[in-house]
Amino acid sequence: MSLIYDYLLSPVVIVPAIIAATIHLLRDYWQGGQFTKPTDETGKVVIVTGANTGIGKETVRELARRGATVYMACRNLEKCEEARREIVQETNNTNIYTRELDLSSLESIRKFVVGYKQEQDKLHILINNAGQMNCPKSLTTDGFEMHLGVNHLGHFLLTNLLLEYLKKSAPSRIVNVSSLAHIFGRINKKDLNSEKSYSQDFAYAQSKLANILFTRELAKRLQGTGVTTNALHPGVVQTELLRHWNFFRKYFFTPFVWPIFKTPKSGAQTTLYAALDPDLDSVSGQYFSDCKPTWTSPAAKNEETGQWLWLESEKLTGIRNPSN
Repeated sequence: MSLIYDYLLSPVVIVPAIIAATIHLLRDYWQGGQFTKPTDETGKVVIVTGANTGIGKETVRELARRGATVYMACRNLEKCEEARREIVQETNNTNIYTRELDLSSLESIRKFVVGYKQEQDKLHILINNAGQMNCPKSLTTDGFEMHLGVNHLGHFLLTNLLLEYLKKSAPSRIVNVSSLAHIFGRINKKDLNSEKSYSQDFAYAQSKLANILFTRELAKRLQGTGVTTNALHPGVVQTELLRHWNFFRKYFFTPFVWPIFKTPKSGAQTTLYAALDPDLDSVSGQYFSDCKPTWTSPAAKNEETGQWLWLESEKLTGIRNPSN
């Protein structure tokens, strides 16, 4: 028996056990704030973009549990339908629908909105979740740099085309999933579309900064309508967004920072908080992380840049006076 005790107390066992326990505790700590308030979303209609995987899928799963009618707006309908069947089976909520939406195509966005309006006459929550991250230089169908086109311009057009329904369904909410990476971004007015030079890190950061500037400008334009809009940082989440990371980041950097990665379920918590928390009924133009308000970079508060970006986005997407 003493040999067993000696073995269990030896450094060979103790050191790995301490390391494993530390990693486990760190992993739990970095999962961040959790939205646990009970809410009944029966009768509410929600659109979630990028809903077939990661944060979007977990967001839909929880909305379904709470009784909402959810439209999963995805580029890949096959994967979206697979995710829908899984969620319906798990939650017994059959009011979950899949619809095709390619945010890299203005035509696809307009087609999605036309189809939605033929099916529904209300919209209570719009969650702009889909995104591209650190992808090699590429262009959308309409010639926009991919990060700018999908992360910002696609959601800008989608949101404005749906504002009529959001206003009609007020109180309603718009939730924009941004990122802490916005602090590294700036809006390059002379080369917004990254035509003169390209950095995938900068392009991503610029698009996430654009999400917050869009949110703040939209909040001003929606005052008095009963529609609120907020942005958020979901945390560092291990999802398919990391698929474009280079070899070093993926195979050398990731294993060392794995303990601080959130699960997709934990990554969805601040989205759910912004979309559902009753305490936020009249809160608009804010930025959240871990289910609470947090700071933004000075660039994210620049109203002049926000107004410029809005007007430029109108030109690029072909919208005029969208909030009237």
